[in-house]
Amino acid sequence: MRGLAKARSRYLAAVLALLTVTHHSRPQLEALLESVDRHLPGTHVVVVDSSSSDGSAEAARSWGGSAQVLELGENVGFGRANNAGLTEVAEPVTVLVNPDVELLDGSLAGLAEEVARGPERLLAPKVVRPDRSLQDSVQLDPASPLRVAQALLPGAVLPSAAQPWKARRPRRVGWAVGCCVAARTETLRALGPFDEDVFLYGEDLDLGLRAAARGIETWFWPGACVLHHGAHSTASALGGEPYDLLARRRFETLEKLRGRRAAVRDAYMLALTHLTRAPFSARDRQCLAATRRALA
Repeated sequence: MRGLAKARSRYLAAVLALLTVTHHSRPQLEALLESVDRHLPGTHVVVVDSSSSDGSAEAARSWGGSAQVLELGENVGFGRANNAGLTEVAEPVTVLVNPDVELLDGSLAGLAEEVARGPERLLAPKVVRPDRSLQDSVQLDPASPLRVAQALLPGAVLPSAAQPWKARRPRRVGWAVGCCVAARTETLRALGPFDEDVFLYGEDLDLGLRAAARGIETWFWPGACVLHHGAHSTASALGGEPYDLLARRRFETLEKLRGRRAAVRDAYMLALTHLTRAPFSARDRQCLAATRRALA
């Protein structure tokens, strides 16, 4: 058994790299690295630090594993920092992972194997919150007709096809939330992977839509699973969930990639979704107001 574990570690060291971007993320990063130690020892981790003042870079350097630290000296944005880190990756498979993610098991190894041997695509694992509830980490294409069902029907009666994050088998999706996405390193480099003109939010939607335009599909892969704590650095910096910024970035991304008509249609569909839930949810009321302002 010990020999098998060592062989697996050598395999992972040759095939897989984890890439994460930190910004005042030391506690979250330490938890991520500890989970790598437990479940994927020997994996190369590239830590790109965007001007943290809490010792995030130092924590990565002091980690006992194979971490490589790239300090940018300034906060250049999530997308640009990831792009810089990707230049340091030599392994054929890269998993882009937020520092507030933790590994629950070794299932990312299986995800990496699927990336390496399967067709060119982006793969996203199942994502759970700290209470183990599912995060809606994969989404339909903004133009999918199933979004009408999402807008009008409550979750209890919503068809499974309209809730891709609940799938029990691999399935194609429109795009994946950027907390954890795996792909061939060469694929990510060809895609950018991120648009460096986007400083914060919208990068994951942009990536998924640009990949689809090149014939590269995004798939939900529920056989792999990670834990996501969520919004560790932006919540404090922006005073909570940034409804207006999220709505504006989504509108801008769709307008840039698919035209203004598609962006307006998507915003109206979002508004309808939040409107049907607004009597029951303060969050949906805030999202509805933000979507209206984005339209205006």
